[in-house]
Amino acid sequence: MSTQFFLGVDGGQSSTTAMVGDEFGRVLGYGRGGPCNHVRGPEGREKFVDAIETSVSQALTSSRLHLGPVRFSVCCLGFSGGPADKEDLLHQMLPSDRILVTTDALVALSGATAGQPGIIVIAGTGSICFGRNQAGVTARAGGWGYVYGDEGGGFHLTRQALRAALRMEEGWGPATALREILLAETGADNANDLLHRFYTVDFPRPRIAGLSKLVDQAALDGDGVARDILNEAAQQLATFIAAVRHQLFKPGDSAAVAPVGGVFHSRLLKERFRMLVELEECNRVIQPAYGPAAGALLEAYRIAGLSVTLSNVPESEK
Repeated sequence: MSTQFFLGVDGGQSSTTAMVGDEFGRVLGYGRGGPCNHVRGPEGREKFVDAIETSVSQALTSSRLHLGPVRFSVCCLGFSGGPADKEDLLHQMLPSDRILVTTDALVALSGATAGQPGIIVIAGTGSICFGRNQAGVTARAGGWGYVYGDEGGGFHLTRQALRAALRMEEGWGPATALREILLAETGADNANDLLHRFYTVDFPRPRIAGLSKLVDQAALDGDGVARDILNEAAQQLATFIAAVRHQLFKPGDSAAVAPVGGVFHSRLLKERFRMLVELEECNRVIQPAYGPAAGALLEAYRIAGLSVTLSNVPESEK
């Protein structure tokens, strides 16, 4: 009987990661490429093709499978931009008996829970919550973008910090260290100047979101306004969990909850989040088991009807 090969890909806004495994759950190879979340934008198709080809080629090379033709039994690929504009192209690119193109939230959940039922909340630049129960039913909350949603994400935290600085500067909000910290970090003359800078190409959303670490810094130094911003964000993220849990799990059912993303680097926010989520006795906040590329590979096995335990997983995916 010939060996079967499986492919999992996590395609995001900053990079693309591919992972190849055999039918026993052993990871054979791992590779990285550039961003691939957009296909229809300027040069989007070329960037997408390059990211997939580079990451998959590296994974095959590191697994030594590049020495001969390889056909995958199942490929699973998750993308932050969704699957709609990528599926046809991937069927042309990847030799496989079956291909599933899905969202980054699903593969992130599968990786975090090692393929088991549960709920994940991702809070990076933006935010989204996604869950799946034992019956395979899924549900989501959030993820509506920086204009209408993304509560609790990094951009939201920085926006709240700037609002606090503007209120202080105009004399109708409490004093906060956030104003001076933001000005010092960005070189702006005042909060109004910083507001206008945030509307320019010099401050894309990821850069603005990255300033959210200053909120944590101020809170650790005792700033009450900053602490309130973190507490509010924790409450919003915990509310996402409650909404998804209500859709998927019965009262009394145990649910594993995995917090993922840069926002949770804040010890204050993460601890507040854990406390709020575990007020529901059957919720259990867990440390994510694997990263999203491993989750995509696990989904490929699930599609094939295989129940495996991953082995030889790269440290970067743990």
